[in-house]
This record gives sequence, structure tokens and C-alpha cells, in this order.
Amino acid sequence: MNRPLGITVSRHIMDSQRLHPEATGELSGLLSELIVAAKTISAEVNMAGLADILGQSGKVNVQGEQVQKLDDLANKTIKRRMAQCGYLCTMASEEEDDIIPVKEGYEGKYTLAFDPLDGSSNIDVNVSIGTIFSIHRRRSGSGQGDVVDLLQKGRVQVAAGYIIYGSSTMLVYTTGEGVHGFTLDPSVGEFYLSHPDIIFPEKSKYYSVNEGNSRYWSQGMHKYIDYLKDEDQATGRPYSARYIGSMLADLHRNLIAGGIFLYPRDSKDPAKPEGKLRLLYEAAPFSFIVEQAGGRAITDDGRDILDIEPTGLHQRVSLIIGSKEDVDMYERIAGGEK
Repeated sequence: MNRPLGITVSRHIMDSQRLHPEATGELSGLLSELIVAAKTISAEVNMAGLADILGQSGKVNVQGEQVQKLDDLANKTIKRRMAQCGYLCTMASEEEDDIIPVKEGYEGKYTLAFDPLDGSSNIDVNVSIGTIFSIHRRRSGSGQGDVVDLLQKGRVQVAAGYIIYGSSTMLVYTTGEGVHGFTLDPSVGEFYLSHPDIIFPEKSKYYSVNEGNSRYWSQGMHKYIDYLKDEDQATGRPYSARYIGSMLADLHRNLIAGGIFLYPRDSKDPAKPEGKLRLLYEAAPFSFIVEQAGGRAITDDGRDILDIEPTGLHQRVSLIIGSKEDVDMYERIAGGEK
């Protein structure tokens, strides 16, 4: 079968590099190495039902959660691929307590924070899952990096993206110059540009929130959800509820089809007073992507996610993220009410 010629992700990265004569090619190389890791994980995900890699691994991660076998495999795949790529000084994974050193002699000028398999609790029921990544320039001078290299605001990310493993495998990323999506053609093992210049839809269709926790919400949050459910043809309400339980899958749908994702603080778990989502591995990279697509991301009390200075590798936050219009309306309705 003859396939139409398309723009591969490799070509897209190189074309973007040519727009910056000062570029050294290191970021391009780093992204290319991550893409190879993503292809490996995608192949394993597609085989998960046939191999002994479903279910729990018997390990517990730093969050106190059971580590899924496929989650553990994804974590190891990224670590092995990136430890001696020559572009990183250090890494951090949502699955590990401390920083992950790169191989001595292969130190570079970037850092990598990643969630190897977001939505892993859904692995056994065949729901879309994915890998999230965030890249910063190192702060330290040379050699092995340290935690200070990783604890940087989302605003100064040089790249962020995710790979979603669903009915197709798709890579979405930004380097601060728009957001682009690439779909993997498994017959040739190459990502092709399928969603150029993604813009967050101004008019939303969906809201995504775990309403099972509604009894623990603030009054302001209740008011906003009630607003979304009210009928008003002029504003396209009521919105339809869509909640997968995999943040990456929910946000990917909303980015393409329009919607708002909400993960507010609640009173159910006093051990997590600032929220549940991880700043470095989930909230910051997605906020960078969504803002580059014309959307907005804040905490439930109105702080800009990208301006939060991290204080720890596993810092948690609340998250309100979606179209600018929807997030602005959340602020007007919910405000700072508790």
C-alpha cells in the first residue's frame, strides 16, 4: 500500500532547530532519545495483554502507591535510555524518591523530570495511559547535576510533552513555540505530524472532575460545577461530564475537543493539604503545553502553576486547567472560597 509522504517528528525537530542558528543540537538530540524510549514503551503497552507485565509489581513507590508492572518497566526504559545519552546532568521520576544520576562522563546541560506511566491504575482495564516529561536547563556549572537543577519553575521549561498510548500512540510536545502532535505509524515505526499548531478550543464541551469527592470540596468549587451544569445556550451550557481517571487522557481529550480539567484540594486527605497532583511531573509540564496552546492553568486558589517555585521533588498542587475562558470563569465564581 502506498502511504502519503508526511513530516516526521525527526524532520520537524530539525526544521525547528534551523530557525535558531545559535542552537547546538543538544535539545534536538535529547528529544530524539526520548522518542526512542517512547516507541519502546508503546510496543510494550501493545503487548501487555499477551505478556506477564500486567498487574502490580509488588513494589511501593515514594507516593505510597502500588507500582504496576508496566509502570516499573516504563520507568526503567526511560532511565536506561537517558542515563548515557549525553544531554542530561540529572533526572527525576515520579516513581523514585531521590534524583537519578546520569552515567559519569555523559553529563549534559539539561534536566529531565518524568512520569513514566500516568494513569497506571487503569492499565489492567485497557484505558489510555501515557508518559509525561519536562525539560529544564541545568543551574549548576558542570558534572553531575543536583536537586537544585530540577527544582525550577515551570515558566522556564525549555520543553515539555507527553506520549499517550491509546487507540493510537501520539506524541504532543512544545519547545515554547506552539504545540504540535505526532501520531505513530506502527508499520514503519515513525511519528508523523498529524496535529500541527494545536490551539485550545475557545468553546468548551466538557468538564472533567472526580465528582465522587464532591462532599469534600470548597463552596466555591460547588458553585462553579453548578454553573457548568446550568443550561444556557448562549454559552454552550450545560457542559457534559467526561472523567476517565487518567489525567493525561482527560487533558488530551480536552486539548483537542475543548474542556476544563479540575483537581481541587479536598478535606478527605489532610496529609495532602496542597492537593494531590505532582508539580514537577504532571502539573507544570501540562500547564506549559496548555498555555502554549492558548489555555491557562492555576491552582484552586488562583496561583499560576508555571510561577510556583518548587521546594521538593514530589511537591503536590491542586490544578484547574483548560481554556482561558473557562479558567477565568472559575476564578470569578469560585474565587478564594473555602
